[in-house]
Amino acid sequence: MTNYDAILFLSFGGPEGMADVMPFLENVLRGKNVPHARMLEVAHHYERFEGVSPINGQNRRLIEALKQELEKRSIKLPVYWGNRNWHPMLADTLKQMKADGVKKALVFITSAYSSYSGCRQYREDIEKAQIEADSADIQFDKLRVFYNHPLFLEANIEAVKAGLEQFSEADRKDLHVAFTAHSIPMTMADNCDYVKQLTETCELTSKALGLNNYKLVYQSRSGPPTQPWLEPDVLDHMRDLHGAGVRNVLLHPIGFISDHMEILYDLDTEAKELAHELQMQFVRTSTAGTNPKFARMMADLVQERLESNNVAEKKAIGCFGPAPDVCAPGCCAYTPTRPAHAGAQRPQGT
Repeated sequence: MTNYDAILFLSFGGPEGMADVMPFLENVLRGKNVPHARMLEVAHHYERFEGVSPINGQNRRLIEALKQELEKRSIKLPVYWGNRNWHPMLADTLKQMKADGVKKALVFITSAYSSYSGCRQYREDIEKAQIEADSADIQFDKLRVFYNHPLFLEANIEAVKAGLEQFSEADRKDLHVAFTAHSIPMTMADNCDYVKQLTETCELTSKALGLNNYKLVYQSRSGPPTQPWLEPDVLDHMRDLHGAGVRNVLLHPIGFISDHMEILYDLDTEAKELAHELQMQFVRTSTAGTNPKFARMMADLVQERLESNNVAEKKAIGCFGPAPDVCAPGCCAYTPTRPAHAGAQRPQGT
């Protein structure tokens, strides 16, 4: 068994009150040339929910569920939690890990897919935090992306199935399923496996449910209009569906792990309001991280790395097999060449 002495649960972070919102956004946008007006616009989204993002609360529950799964498997590793942009801050967590004598840790990142901002940027942030925390002697090994892990797929399948059951049998005959993921700039998408992996997860989920009328769409783009991003946008797609006579739509955020602010605002607010305006019946399903199977999947990823000599234990279905433990060349490569706008570095699904 490989010798690790801790697990780092690494996520994006989010505010938990109005006093947190602007400092949080300043952390997210530090070093980026974003107009102050744009920051205030994003802050307004949080104001509608009293400044509270669900992400930290959901992460606490995920961490507790992971601990319980590890206990069931007699895996006795402490779980530390660090965020890139809000408390508990990653550098503070690494300081505590160093004080506790951690030497080698596995890292679970709350992102199912490969992209610069969903994978490589997290690893860069660990390196920066190690400098700040004077913890360069700790070895961090990232767990693989899990877009095609059977338990991740089962969590998505169950969420979509529960959504379908909210429509009558007659309405299901005129039902379109839109799988949503965070849009990213085309310059980023062209240099990673993000779209390929999302497409695979959508196809596997749809096949399990016998769905034919579905499409992968995108949300939450925030770059300048002159910069191409992944399309179609979910709101544009809903308008197109309405124009084609579709009156029943189910949105499933397959690219996201938890119901963070971009789910609450972009889907539960903007998309829901548009559906009402267009007189479309609208259902938004839950994210995979709310399903107990997600915690089992996290424990699977830990266990397979601890028993890394047993390749057969790496579970995956579909065309591509399990993702490599060490990121392959090109799977999440991208170097930003221009300042990003608010949200441009966040397709990771947290």
